[in-house]
Amino acid sequence: MTERSVTHSTFEIERSYPATPQRVFAAFADPVKKRRWFREEDGSETLEFEMDFRAGGRERSSFRIKGGPYSGVVCTNETTYQDIVPDSRIVLAYTMAMGERRFSASLATFELLSAGAGTTLIFTEQAAFFEGADTPEMRKEGWQLLLESLAKELA
Repeated sequence: MTERSVTHSTFEIERSYPATPQRVFAAFADPVKKRRWFREEDGSETLEFEMDFRAGGRERSSFRIKGGPYSGVVCTNETTYQDIVPDSRIVLAYTMAMGERRFSASLATFELLSAGAGTTLIFTEQAAFFEGADTPEMRKEGWQLLLESLAKELA
């Protein structure tokens, strides 16, 4: 039997964008924009992307990894939107899996604060990582890359 383990972590990323909170929020709310910055920037092959952006709504994406030690493996992200305040806050719960093996569960909050002509985004994630399949450092790095992709979408 494989030993079971869980690692808990909370981290925060603060990011500034030269766009209004309304434009930043729209990049999360519009499925075409969200898919572009969330799923199409990392070089993997998107297999599925469905999104119902409302409190209680769900989002599902799956993708095939290209290159590296996990080349060809399918990853799935299952999200449920917990709370949405237009132009201000998005709270979601999500799990990630590789193949049939779930490797994390998280609660994530995006706060959008007006900052002059732009927006300060504060992202907080509370996560549980299972059996050492992912680490808090890897997850934070992944979100930093995603938030950089968001910056390109807003440019």
